[in-house]
Amino acid sequence: MSQDSTKPLVGIIMGSQSDWETMRHAAAQLTELAVPFEAQVISAHRTPDLLFEYASARRGADWRSS
Repeated sequence: MSQDSTKPLVGIIMGSQSDWETMRHAAAQLTELAVPFEAQVISAHRTPDLLFEYASARRGADWRSS
């Protein structure tokens, strides 16, 4: 679920590993379009602080979507 070391512009966030079956299509499209991204599993229910930290760290960055 990782992309190369290029600075990501898009974040794909999933609530559980099982969501990858669906979200891998988004990752494939981003790869095809040469859009750098990162994909992570961060449960808003089990680890809300981690999700908040993730979103806060990317605020103001050059992200296009998250």
